[in-house]
Amino acid sequence: MTVRVRLAPSPTGTLHIGTARTAVFNWLFARHHGGEFLLRIEDTDRERSRPAFTADILDGLAWLGLNWDAEPVIQSERIEEHRRAISQLLEAGLAYRCYASEAELEQMRERQKASGSAPRHDNRHRHLSGEQEQAFIAEGREAVVRFRIDDGASIGWSDLVRGEMRWSGSDLGGDMVIARRAPADRIGDPLYNLVVVVDDAAMAISHVIRGEDHIANTAKQLLLYEALGLPLPVFAHTPLILNPEGRKLSKRDGVTSVGEFRTMGYTAEALVNYMTLLGWSPPEGMAERFTLPQAAEAFSFERVNRAGARFDWDKLNWLNAQVLHELAPAELRQALVPLWQAEGWQAPGEEGSGDGGREAWELALAELLGPSLITLNDGLEQARPFFVRPDLDAGASQQLEVEGATAALTALLERLQDGGLSTEGAQALLAEAAKAAGVKKGVLMKSLRAALLGSLQGPDLITTWLLLHSSGEDRTRLMLAVAPA
Repeated sequence: MTVRVRLAPSPTGTLHIGTARTAVFNWLFARHHGGEFLLRIEDTDRERSRPAFTADILDGLAWLGLNWDAEPVIQSERIEEHRRAISQLLEAGLAYRCYASEAELEQMRERQKASGSAPRHDNRHRHLSGEQEQAFIAEGREAVVRFRIDDGASIGWSDLVRGEMRWSGSDLGGDMVIARRAPADRIGDPLYNLVVVVDDAAMAISHVIRGEDHIANTAKQLLLYEALGLPLPVFAHTPLILNPEGRKLSKRDGVTSVGEFRTMGYTAEALVNYMTLLGWSPPEGMAERFTLPQAAEAFSFERVNRAGARFDWDKLNWLNAQVLHELAPAELRQALVPLWQAEGWQAPGEEGSGDGGREAWELALAELLGPSLITLNDGLEQARPFFVRPDLDAGASQQLEVEGATAALTALLERLQDGGLSTEGAQALLAEAAKAAGVKKGVLMKSLRAALLGSLQGPDLITTWLLLHSSGEDRTRLMLAVAPA
């Protein structure tokens, strides 16, 4: 069997982390078996579907590295195929037109609620006579199309995650609506459970991999596959993503879209790595930090958990830090420069990568900041004092008032020369200035950090000084630090 799987997002919102995790499992399964990963845009909700959401979904999948193997199928372009399937069911007596009004349905629901009964349709128009149907039509009533579900039906399948599954027809809520309300001479807009079956069969989907919230839909869809004489795919229902409290992850938990994670400075490599771990356990001996191809080689549904996967920010942050720390300075610079430019910051020096060039300065700053980054946005905040003269925080202000601090910085200023400064030269200047001011070298170094960065925290002091010295900014900040209040 050729493995063909699909992701079928609805473009009624941005790419949700749950949809993206489903895409990851589909992609990994397809690549593990040398199969195909396909897309279908389920845009039949005309009121809520937006081209901008489709673009966001495709952009997010591409950013994550989840490449697909054919042009996406647009579901709304296949509506006549869906209507033909409904006509087939009507002609076979497996579906019928139901003329119950919304008011009548609401009365039915209220009665069930009052009696404590489970909500279900009572199939009231399943056996209408020709005369009764003509009477409804004469009243001007429109009809939905309902698919007959036998309460005594037993529906089963072997799920790749959950094993043997069994449902009773009586648990499916009565006869299922497969087309919206329309005049009796027409078929209204086809609905989800019908169209997904028709489209999956048309796309020759071998495995349907989706969240566990679709389990009840699967039972209904299996009846439709049988009624339409279509080959059955294999099903796998993956665990939901839960918030740290164990509830289904939702917008109330804050960040839920892939685009939001991207904006927060998470890398595609870390996010897709983490999503793989949300419900899947690597085999023994495999590290938790891996690439998509490495995960595809090891992936199987035998290691997918049935229980929901709790979202863990600490684990995601750890993975993201690992990815950033693995980047070569040139790669990190390439990721950080757009963030700096968006703030209007420009590195000192002329265009170019040679000594004194702007690119060389950016590269040195990226290399300096790299070991401390958790997200790319940390590389924005930690770079700020290199581009913007900082205000002094409380710790830096207190340090500059320490006895000997002003004298030591003044002595350093007196010895500071224009032009290049090496690491060895910087160390020598610090030793000379501390000796001249009669203070310990540590006092001068802490005071220098306070003057340059406005804080006692920050990256390597000597490299920081060299970068600021290349534009003469170190002299300016030292002069401000020793100036009388």
